[in-house]
Amino acid sequence: MKLKLAAVALAASCALSAQAVTEVQWWHSMTAVNGEWVNDLAKGFNASQSNYKIVPTYKGTYDESMTSAVAAFRAGNAPHILQVFEVGTATMMASKNAIVPVGKIMKDAGQKFDPKAYISAVAGYYTAPSGEMLSFPFNSSTTVFYYNKDAFKAAGLDPEKAPSSWPEVALAAAKLKANGHKCPLTVAWQGWTQLESFSAWHNVEFATKANGLAGMDARMKVNSDLHVRHIGNLANMAKQGLFVYKGRANVPEATFVSGECAMITTSSGFYGNVKKNAKFAYGLAPLPYYPDVPGAPQNTVIGGASLWVMAGKKADEYKGVAEFFTYVSSPEVQSASHKRTGYLPITTAAFQLTEKSGFYKENPGTDVAVNQMIRKVTDKSRGIRLGNYVQIRTIEDEELEQVWGGKKSAKEALDAIVKRGNELLERFEKANKKG
Repeated sequence: MKLKLAAVALAASCALSAQAVTEVQWWHSMTAVNGEWVNDLAKGFNASQSNYKIVPTYKGTYDESMTSAVAAFRAGNAPHILQVFEVGTATMMASKNAIVPVGKIMKDAGQKFDPKAYISAVAGYYTAPSGEMLSFPFNSSTTVFYYNKDAFKAAGLDPEKAPSSWPEVALAAAKLKANGHKCPLTVAWQGWTQLESFSAWHNVEFATKANGLAGMDARMKVNSDLHVRHIGNLANMAKQGLFVYKGRANVPEATFVSGECAMITTSSGFYGNVKKNAKFAYGLAPLPYYPDVPGAPQNTVIGGASLWVMAGKKADEYKGVAEFFTYVSSPEVQSASHKRTGYLPITTAAFQLTEKSGFYKENPGTDVAVNQMIRKVTDKSRGIRLGNYVQIRTIEDEELEQVWGGKKSAKEALDAIVKRGNELLERFEKANKKG
């Protein structure tokens, strides 16, 4: 009988200690090597303390996870933390009842939190006009240029010198093609790399109202002479087989890793995949630019995603969220994440720690993303924060595909992006105006 009672008591105490661990649900959109990184972050945090357990769950692409979270929130079972890509920021900011600002979460939990510790170009993007930080910078990236050094060498190009201007990219592509390369250049995230980052890099407006950061009445401006010239140049390169369109979002990245395409503009967060899977020598370089454009190159804009805290949870659960955010932004964890993935180190301390470790010297080009982001920022290059932006990105894809397919001129497609995009912006403005 005594043994039985002891067993019951032990079972009860185990149940109690199991209950004492507060679970924090984290929905994300990271796959492959970056998915492994997310799981390792959760494991590291869970092992560092015994009160909270972060449970990461892959919820599909950025678009899909956002849709799932909205439905879950309405049903009363949203996650505590939701990873949202940067184009969803304006939508999340407008969903005031669905989110709790990260600044408030940290303050209420008594965690030390100084927005000034974060790289300003990163923190500024996720900060409200009032100065309150709304979401937690996480996998912040920017657009960079990757090239296959072995392919360059074989084509008689200098493998240690990446093309720095778009005319140089076209010349390199021609040499690669002459050497038998079927795909000299491709681009991933085409709207982000060829319109959004392109605009900031050349210090030209993507949209009015400081690209939407200064008000919801922003309107698109991507049909300027410079935009038309650039998309027109890419269209000509497509006709000649120098630029090959390989699909939307990050789909084209696989063609670089496999060696099929020799040059690609995509996210700095692609680095972990290239480092692990490319079977050739490769280089990272700044985005190409047009040397005759005054003020170019300027700085690139933020990509990637941040972590939003969903409303309606218990105080203790929010404490767990705050502790996790403190863990993730510690210089050691940040620096290790940056080295592993190519995402930006979100704090100045993490950047300095990485620099001190000699990582940038040993891995040339890995500091490109940071240097591109910390140049002097102007109102035309601070970032892009537009409503209904997920849908606008789809419009960009649809119209650019018409150009690459030879069905529309650059001017026609860009005019259509402006017209269709502005209709969505007007709709968003009406729906979210303070009545």
